[in-house]
Amino acid sequence: MALKLNPATFQSIKTTTLPCSPLRSHRVFMASTLLPPSVEGGNLKKPFSPPREVHVQVTHSMPPEKREIFDSLHDWAENNILVHLKPVEKCWQASDFLPDPASEGFDEQVKELRERCKEIPDDYFVVLVGDMITEEALPTYQTMLNTLDGVRDETGASLTPWAIWTRAWTAEENRHGDLLNKYLYLSGRVDMRQIEKTIQYLIGSGMSVCGICVCLNDPAHRCAVSHTVKKNLRFGKPIAIRELVVFYTEKSMFLPVDQDPRTENNPYLGFIYTSFQERATFISHGNTARHAKEHGDMKLAQVCGIIAADEKRHETAYTKIVEKLFEVDPDGTVLAVADMMRKKISMPAHLMYDGRDDNLFEHFSAVAQRLGVYTAKDYADILEFLVGRWEIEKLNGLSGEGHRAQDYVCGLAPRIRKLEERAQARAKQKAPVPFSWVFGREIML
Repeated sequence: MALKLNPATFQSIKTTTLPCSPLRSHRVFMASTLLPPSVEGGNLKKPFSPPREVHVQVTHSMPPEKREIFDSLHDWAENNILVHLKPVEKCWQASDFLPDPASEGFDEQVKELRERCKEIPDDYFVVLVGDMITEEALPTYQTMLNTLDGVRDETGASLTPWAIWTRAWTAEENRHGDLLNKYLYLSGRVDMRQIEKTIQYLIGSGMSVCGICVCLNDPAHRCAVSHTVKKNLRFGKPIAIRELVVFYTEKSMFLPVDQDPRTENNPYLGFIYTSFQERATFISHGNTARHAKEHGDMKLAQVCGIIAADEKRHETAYTKIVEKLFEVDPDGTVLAVADMMRKKISMPAHLMYDGRDDNLFEHFSAVAQRLGVYTAKDYADILEFLVGRWEIEKLNGLSGEGHRAQDYVCGLAPRIRKLEERAQARAKQKAPVPFSWVFGREIML
């Protein structure tokens, strides 16, 4: 699920600059960043290029010696993480909740489904479609997990518990998009071709790791940053690059923070990210289930609810991994949590695009916020939940950097809530925007 937090919320937070985390190493590379105009109706003979690309990407930030921690946890992961996977024969499948095409009553079942969907408002379908598109970009999420040093599937069929988990998790998640896609197709309420284009764009764009980009309307600064980063890369000075990032962030000259997950091939950061995301999707699907029930579609409520239950089970596994990391490396783990929260948790569908709306993700997220499906309050609640789940306030024996990271993380949720309340109080009514997913009809943000 995706959320565009109010920029004013985070621009107002003065983050304490901590010394460089010991999770850092020296490997960095660059890529370009461009956001082209709407491509629909353009030259279709041009080769595919992602609608969004990212300028500077930090990779492999975990020192090699940290990999030994994950190697030493193989037995633990097998006994404590793989147990959260269900045997295939005991899993639900999409066909369990859909009209049976082999049944003589298929046509009548489809008719009943369409009748139930008739009274559901367009804005609900916008959010449900956005959720489905996010689920359908699953190939990207498996790819992201397989970038993580020390836990990736090295062969495509590796028998390490980390690799087994990633493949089986992907297989379980794959049912979510299948089910929502087919339900929406049968509903007749949405433009499936536009939705399918959005999915293809999103998977093709990927999920860049730790990208940062200077505002595109300032070519002088963009040129200066590119030159400086290249120079520091040449002489192996990653700290200088990070200082540059801090400077431009403080000047608010970077593009919105939800450009990428910023996991840096680092399993500490990656598992913190997935812990947050699985809880976010659990909340989002739970709320779409509640709304479906309110609109009278009990079958759709059941569909969203069963997906939410999967997300909750997956959340348990990922949070357990981070809990174990706190046990074996409390200092490194609290620094990683602070690092992720300072960079903000971006949502997995942030590169969403339909060929028409260059701000589709922001618009979709605004509708989700208005309907209460996933909100800035949820973001703060998730952070507070994880701080409690991992007992971060109770950590002892930390270094000075670790103590500062602990204070930052434990005090962040109340600050986010307070700043978001102020931002909402100042927010002005936004004009409705057309969504191609519902045949171009206008939806209030």
